[in-house]
Amino acid sequence: MPEQREKDEFSGTETTGHEWDGIRELDNPPPRWWLLTWYACIVWAVGYWVLMPAWPLITDNTKGVLGYTERGRVVEDIKQAKAAQAKYLVKLEKANLEQIRTDPELLDFALAGGRSAYNVNCSQCHGSGATGSPGFPNLNDDDWLWGGTLNDISYTITHGARNNTDDDARVSDMPKFLTDEILEPAQIDDVAEYVLSLSGKSSDKDSASRGKAVFKENCVDCHGAKGQGNQEQGAPKLHDAIWLFGGDKDSIVETVSFSRGGVMPAWGQILNANTVKQLTVYVHSLGGGR
Repeated sequence: MPEQREKDEFSGTETTGHEWDGIRELDNPPPRWWLLTWYACIVWAVGYWVLMPAWPLITDNTKGVLGYTERGRVVEDIKQAKAAQAKYLVKLEKANLEQIRTDPELLDFALAGGRSAYNVNCSQCHGSGATGSPGFPNLNDDDWLWGGTLNDISYTITHGARNNTDDDARVSDMPKFLTDEILEPAQIDDVAEYVLSLSGKSSDKDSASRGKAVFKENCVDCHGAKGQGNQEQGAPKLHDAIWLFGGDKDSIVETVSFSRGGVMPAWGQILNANTVKQLTVYVHSLGGGR
């Protein structure tokens, strides 16, 4: 007679006879569908190993019969994109900035490339929407330190500002009126009151009246008699509501006392000429270009 295997008293299922630490194994095989799925997975895995890159080697990996990789697909996509761009890049290289602006197809290409270049290289300082931040100009408005024409913008992008790498970089050094002992603290306070009045802000009239004389003697040559600024010198306007480092009295006093000035890289030394053109056209299109 066949050996009678013990049954589990709770489930009524026979055991396999295996026991470990008092635990007995039930003779409860997996359902057939599970086994078929498992076998199918094994077949799939073997097929994948043969067709696709799968096994790491010491310095490489198996390539598989198909030799397909996501990296290879991306490389091919980039190759096709560059081939599609080639004709536009040739046209862009030969065209000047005004010609780019008047060629709708080339302009669209330049704006797309400029937007991409801006996001990678410029958004960290000027913001993703080009609205700027303290010390970094807003590129959407009409206030330009060195001019907002295509040629002005191109020059600024190419040579940058106050850097140590380009001899033609934009420079507009403002005196440190307190540090350099040009003005006394009381005079700086007065001229700050006068500067506030130029833009219609509330100010102390007596102090502003004294500050007007100080302004005329020390500031007019750069900022103009009415605070209209001077793009040839990179001197900002003082009679509007747009301020690079803040337009409240404390900020103005600090600027007059210690001077301010940001640094911009000479992108012409970093980016190729076509990219500089695209950036120029893009920045010009943001709303403040002249």
